[in-house]
Amino acid sequence: MGVCHGCCGDYDAARLRELAKRSEDANQTRRLLALAAIYDGGSRTEAAKIGGVGLQTVRDWVLAFNAEGPPGLVNGKAPGNAPLLTQAHRQALLEIVESGPT
Repeated sequence: MGVCHGCCGDYDAARLRELAKRSEDANQTRRLLALAAIYDGGSRTEAAKIGGVGLQTVRDWVLAFNAEGPPGLVNGKAPGNAPLLTQAHRQALLEIVESGPT
């Protein structure tokens, strides 16, 4: 059972292992090796053991790989929560602070 559904090129287990070998990102290497196990016909449970993660995380890796190919398996900066203050709010707060106490 393959992971990718045609959107990220022609990958097989050997190609994923080669990419893992050349990767300079340890997390990407681990993720590529876990996905290679799936390409070899292994279960997602086996991939989770290889990656040292749970099934949900393997599912996330599959989705990221399907969307972006190997670059999708590199850690990016998490987007985090949206700011509570808009730029206008921040500017108004700055003006209040700079004007000092009343």
